Amino acid sequence: MSTVDETRVPFRSGHTWVRITRPDSPRAGALPLVVLHGGPGFSHDYLRSLAELADATGRTVVHYDQYGCGRSTHEPDAPADFWTPELFVEEFHAVLAALGIERAHVLGQSWGGMLGAEIAVRRPANIASLQICNSPAAMDLWSQAAAALREELPAEVRETLERHEADGSYDDPEYLAASHEYDRRHVVRMDPTPQDYLDSVANVDADPTVYHTMNGPNEFHVIGTMRDWTIIDRLPRIAVPTLVLAGEFDEAQPVTWQPFVEHIPGARSVVIADASHCSHLEKPEEFRAIVTEFLAEADRLAEADRLADPDTATTEVSA
Repeated sequence: MSTVDETRVPFRSGHTWVRITRPDSPRAGALPLVVLHGGPGFSHDYLRSLAELADATGRTVVHYDQYGCGRSTHEPDAPADFWTPELFVEEFHAVLAALGIERAHVLGQSWGGMLGAEIAVRRPANIASLQICNSPAAMDLWSQAAAALREELPAEVRETLERHEADGSYDDPEYLAASHEYDRRHVVRMDPTPQDYLDSVANVDADPTVYHTMNGPNEFHVIGTMRDWTIIDRLPRIAVPTLVLAGEFDEAQPVTWQPFVEHIPGARSVVIADASHCSHLEKPEEFRAIVTEFLAEADRLAEADRLADPDTATTEVSA
């Protein structure tokens, strides 16, 4: 069985909480996998089942709660311009440095995939591959997809959403209930909702600072500081093997993630049938099989790079 450790990495004026899952039988050449959660503002909980990849692939799996989220330091009084992609890129490198990880694979889900792309376009030496799961390449594309999906909702639900959005009453129980209908179709298509997802939602509810600042009140009404974000023009800079993964009924519709495939050299995509935004929860075995196959190939490519550069060190996780 895998072993799990928790640690805190100093970051800015506080710390980042980290969870490290080590496999029972480490596999030679299997680089660590770092998992980036979504939001912005969620916590790692809804992705913790991906720790099963440790024993399945013989590699260390690292989860962490991003700054301002979950078990990491919160900054509810920080100004809006504190919460930027650059902050979280910096944090990623701080976590890897503290753990002694010199090279790793990165899997980001939703906002985590956006963050993974932000990291990869800078071409750091510590990234061996990138998996962008259920993520948009630009927030205007996300909003376009959301508008189209909202049109498929029942008329009374659409009317409720529009009425409360007009007067800003996002906390009204009627608005929250209408929002849940969208989530039920395109975020988590499971009844009951998995506890791991509910745990992340509870963390956002306890402190929605990051989510409300960067995103907005919910998944489809993006009015936060990230509303104009795009990475499309920078995607050709990504120079590592890249997998783009989404669900058939995902709120991340093809229009949102197709730019990743079109602009990242060699990127390939997979759509999981009968799944939505949380594909890893709805179709866990299929999701893990896809990831496992990709990681095996990425390990082989990383090993080839290492042999071509004998000075490349073997990665260890020290924390």
